[in-house]
Amino acid sequence: METLLIIEDEQLLGSELSRHYQALGWDVLWVHNLAEAKELLLVKTAEPLVILSDMNLPDGNALDFMEQLKAKSRIDAGSITPWLFLTGYGSVPDSVRALQLGAYDFLEKPCDLDRLDLIVASAARSATVQRRVIDQTRQGHKRFSPDAYVGHSQQAHQVRQLLTRLTEVPFSALIIGGESGTGKGLTARILHYGGPRAQQPMIEVNCAALPRELLESELFGHESGAFTGASGRHRGLLEQADGGTLFMDEIGEMPLDLQAKLLKAIEDHKVRRLGGEKEINVDVQIVAASNRNLENMVQAGTFRADLYHRLSVFKVMLPPLREAVEDLDELVPLFVAEYNAKAGRRVKQIPDDVWNKLRAYDWPGNVRELRNVIERCVLFADGPVFPGQWLQLPGQQAIQAGAVDTGNSLSLPLDGSMALDDMDRFIIKTALDRAGNNLTAAARALGTTRETLRYRVRKYQLNVTE
Repeated sequence: METLLIIEDEQLLGSELSRHYQALGWDVLWVHNLAEAKELLLVKTAEPLVILSDMNLPDGNALDFMEQLKAKSRIDAGSITPWLFLTGYGSVPDSVRALQLGAYDFLEKPCDLDRLDLIVASAARSATVQRRVIDQTRQGHKRFSPDAYVGHSQQAHQVRQLLTRLTEVPFSALIIGGESGTGKGLTARILHYGGPRAQQPMIEVNCAALPRELLESELFGHESGAFTGASGRHRGLLEQADGGTLFMDEIGEMPLDLQAKLLKAIEDHKVRRLGGEKEINVDVQIVAASNRNLENMVQAGTFRADLYHRLSVFKVMLPPLREAVEDLDELVPLFVAEYNAKAGRRVKQIPDDVWNKLRAYDWPGNVRELRNVIERCVLFADGPVFPGQWLQLPGQQAIQAGAVDTGNSLSLPLDGSMALDDMDRFIIKTALDRAGNNLTAAARALGTTRETLRYRVRKYQLNVTE
């Protein structure tokens, strides 16, 4: 049951409105003056869905109180709750001021109840949508705070410090650099949901995933008939992100002519849809990311220098996992807990040999690769012990993975702990070891040709003599 707050000093009208809306299913709170309203909203922190208030009350003007509430906080009952004002002697200045302050409507007494019901219902729908957005923003803020960038390495600590500072300033543009899989998407969300634009939309686009024509249409929008297949008007991503953040991943893949158009939109704060005649004002915070070195691309002439300098107001460089291996101590348990919850597993113990393999690997795919490895192992776990046989890390096959050279024969596991290529490599390497790395002798022992064996030797980068 939603709450309706009525602020009305006239006993007869207040009683009538209270009974009417209680009959319609509202939980009605009725106060007679601003002092009682302040007690309710500021001290008891009530959060009515809609406020229906007289304009002039015995102890002051309700508009002044509404303005105080809105100035107090961006997210509280006073700032997101729609106000409907009733007055017996309204004036044009009062009505103009009410609407300027964000009042939902301004009505003169006596007001027809049927009309008032429609306005209250409309205000309730609007408030419900706004509160849903606020709740999502709060959840996003909790999930994507700077602490979401996990790790106790010096590199991770420096990144968190920089993100904390950046969420406190209204920057216009920023570049996130780092190898693929280092967490550029997570970093962009931290910057948006932790910053002053958190209540506005965050729109994401991967510039490498769209062909040039589609990317232009997606970014700037188009009017009906602008090109073949444009059957209706489309608001571009820059428009959709107005007031919020546009996250442009892999911006280094954007064609040069579109880079020029993007720069103009950023500089002018205006966009023009394809086929459109007028420019549309936009206020967008740009977060760009690339796993390529944009400075080198500028020198090579494959990325515009003016756009680079416009975007690089700030730069956040994310370290590869191999340079912050100590972060595994926090990341691995975190991912294990995540996939335990998702898959209903109960993995708790991580053996020392598993930790040794994780720390010895160089993680070319960075945190994304680590997450995938942990997901596979947890999903295949049969009990509380982390199943190391499912790590299957490249370069850690052969004896480590369970294959055994018994001298006259080979023993290979068939429990999934070795991939087929790993088995193939182990067999060939063992044959070469027995043959003193002689390619011809090893081929004879394996019953194959020198050409076939040479191909596999090159594939697995093994050392041989002819």
